[in-house]
This record gives sequence, structure tokens and C-alpha cells, in this order.
Amino acid sequence: MKRALITGITGQDGSYLAEFLLEKGYDVIGMVRRSSVVNLDRLRHIQDHITLVQGDLLDQASLIGILREFRPTEVYNLAAQSFVPTSWQQPVLTGEVTALGVTRLLDAILMVDREIRFYQASSSEMFGKVQEVPQNEKTPFYPRSPYGVAKVYGHWITVNYRESYGLHASSGILFNHGSPRRGIEFVERKISLGVAAIKTGHATELRLGNLEAKRDLGFAGDYVRAMWLMLQQEKPDNYVIASGETHSIREMCEVAFGHVGLDYREYVVSDPRFFRPAEVDLLVGDASKARRELGWEPQVSFADLIRMMVEADIQMLEQGERFPDVTEMTTLRR
Repeated sequence: MKRALITGITGQDGSYLAEFLLEKGYDVIGMVRRSSVVNLDRLRHIQDHITLVQGDLLDQASLIGILREFRPTEVYNLAAQSFVPTSWQQPVLTGEVTALGVTRLLDAILMVDREIRFYQASSSEMFGKVQEVPQNEKTPFYPRSPYGVAKVYGHWITVNYRESYGLHASSGILFNHGSPRRGIEFVERKISLGVAAIKTGHATELRLGNLEAKRDLGFAGDYVRAMWLMLQQEKPDNYVIASGETHSIREMCEVAFGHVGLDYREYVVSDPRFFRPAEVDLLVGDASKARRELGWEPQVSFADLIRMMVEADIQMLEQGERFPDVTEMTTLRR
């Protein structure tokens, strides 16, 4: 039986990847940080089928211990401080986790078992001030946030360890991808939850940043399949994973509000508080290499993804589940 270790298993991608690997017959080990509250909401439905273990990308000894105890055949590093605005507020922590954390994990693999296959979650944010459109595996990086800078380090240290030590270490340069499990701090979930809140009478207004900002957006469930495909290849490599389409925040609002019969222009306010200090340019990925070499194709369209997220959030609110703290994202109905 193959055994996989997933760091960041409690996140959106981690939960979808764990589901996918369980369906493939894997023994799944999930690493979680020791904290007073561990959020396992995304894992409730599979919690009895996975093993959770405490570890931290800031603590290399814990990483070595986990690898020695569980002996995984594959390691998927999805853990990071991954919210771009927070990286401006906590740039040093972002670097410690998102950049140096990758080195600690790679070094632990070197010490324990060089046959482990490693996946690094790179990001389209590395392209930042884009040097060409669309972006592919050879496009130069020009990150525009501490998060993007940290991801560039994590990407290149993965390449360095692959070339220097012969590790089967692949890097997936994933463009934006969402789902009903997306954190409420990310714009596509902020929109879907805002629409649901307005439709169900919990809110009257949705405040967003730059409505003209454009993103290449896909479904997280499609993207974790690409991660697995990379580690099944004979040779490791870097792959861009993207839909190849770009959509503005305004378009997301049009689809989301339109799905429930509302006009977004009556509810959405562009608020300067939510503008980035340095906005990225046009991010749109060229995933032709992944299509050609991995046989990967996205299966969920942009519009279907947005509608899926809106439906899930409406259902959540109608079922009386805990309403997320949206003080900073909507004007609440008093």
C-alpha cells in the first residue's frame, strides 16, 4: 500500500487531496500544527480514515520524526502561510513557513529516505508583475508580495534539491483554485458567501477591492489530481496547472449574483481598504505541458465553480450552521 504524508491537510487542497488519495487506496497521514484549536471541519467526513499527527514546518525535528515513524512513499507539502494580505502584515513569519519550511522538509527527506517522492505547492503569485502572457514553466518570476517572494524561494529550493541530490521532487505552479471549502478570506469565497448572506437576509451589501483585477480560476478538486499525477511520472519536473482562462472580480460577481436572480451592481461596493499595496498583473496560465505530459484536463468550468460555491453557502446558511465572521466582508443587516 502506498502511504502519503500531507502537510496542510486541514486546508482546502489538503482535504480534497486526502479524499482523492483515499479513493486510490492510499494510507493517508496528515500533519497538523499544535494549537489550542485545530480546525478539522473540512475533514469531518473522512477523519476516521486518515491519521493525524502533530508537526510543524518551523520545527525540523518534528518533520524527521514523522518521516521515520510513518515512512511515507509520497510527501505533499501544501502547508504555508498562504494569504497574500497577511504576508504584508507578517512577512517574516511568511518567510519562515512558506520559504524555509520547504528546506526543512526537503532536508528531512534527505536524512530519512531519498526515495520519497516530494510535491511542492508553488503558486502563480510567483509571476506577479508578469513578464509575458500567458505564463508557462519558463516564464521569469517577478513576485509582488512577501508571499510570492517566499513561494519563489520554495520553488527554487525544490529544483535545487532535485538537481543536487537526485530527489524525485516536483513543483506544481498552481493558479487560483477555489471550492465550497475555500477560506472566507479569499475573494471567490468572499463573493459566494456574500451572495448567500444577501440572498438569505443576513446582509445587505458586499464590499470588495479592485473589481477589475483578473484571475485564472479553477476547481480545487481538479487541481489536486494534477499533484498526484506529477508524482506518478518517471522523472520529476515543474508544471503549470491552470484553466487557461482569465476572469475579473466583476465577472465573478455577475455570475454569482446572477445565479440567485440579483444584479450585483445593487449590492457590491469597491472599497479601497481591500486593494493590495501592489496588485499583480494579468495572471493566466498555459497548462499545455501538463495536458501533454500528465494527461491532465480541468473538468469543472469557471461558471459551474462559482455556482457550486454559491449553492453550498446558501445551503450552509439555510441549515442554520454557524455563520462565519464576515464583519470585514459585508455590511450586516442589523
